[in-house]
Amino acid sequence: MQHLGDETMDKTPPEEQGPGRLRPSGGYRKLRAFQTTTVIYDGTVAFCDKFIPSHKLADQLIGAARSGRQNIGEGSRANAASAQSELLLVQVARSSQDELLLDYEDYLRQKKHRQWHMNDAEALEVRGIAKRPGIAPLLYEDYARWLDHTDPSQRANCLICLIHQANYLLDRLLARLEQDIIKGGGFREQLTAARLAERDRQQGRPVISKEESPKCPTCEKPMRLRTARQGANLGSQFWGCSGYPECKGTRKYEPPSSSKADRTDPSDQTDKSDQP
Repeated sequence: MQHLGDETMDKTPPEEQGPGRLRPSGGYRKLRAFQTTTVIYDGTVAFCDKFIPSHKLADQLIGAARSGRQNIGEGSRANAASAQSELLLVQVARSSQDELLLDYEDYLRQKKHRQWHMNDAEALEVRGIAKRPGIAPLLYEDYARWLDHTDPSQRANCLICLIHQANYLLDRLLARLEQDIIKGGGFREQLTAARLAERDRQQGRPVISKEESPKCPTCEKPMRLRTARQGANLGSQFWGCSGYPECKGTRKYEPPSSSKADRTDPSDQTDKSDQP
């Protein structure tokens, strides 16, 4: 069971993803970041209803709070087709939280209210709720003593504390997403690798693992083992970009000493390179 403070997203179980899904997605409702931004969104709506008479300002506050929440869920679903899309949407959520933070700080300053210091007893108490033991989800009710307070400064200060916590969690989530892309590639690279592996399987040839197949030095797409069909290197094998003919990147192939089997893709008749 995942601890809700860890921003390692639990993806939807395979049996719930539908047939043939290459990448998992979903699971965002269990994220502490999503739960925290949900409390922020609901608390902002209540704050604006009671203390912000300007419809324009209220719309801006609520819009930023909504964006800071909804883009986490949208990004999680987008991960099924594009890791980069999830990364960009979570970045939007993070930026929206920063916008909301400035608005609440402006409110306290302009209304001559005291803003809590991070080590004030009130701030420590608010932050401590998320650190309680167990895996119970965060709810609005956990913060109701501040978010339903008649003093607007109590509400605004509580929401500022929550925004800081959400930003910390979103930063961790962004760092994890960046590492996932670096290590596993984006959806396009994974789809290409899966397609090539399936073609190997259908043709009864050994499947070259992702670790064995290098990335193209030009475009970083997976490379395919090819055989030169003309020129001085006729018959020799080399790594060619799977994006050929759009990309003509090549690498030298050095066959393993333990096997001399020809693993060239015989169906590829488009390659006319004579480079080993």
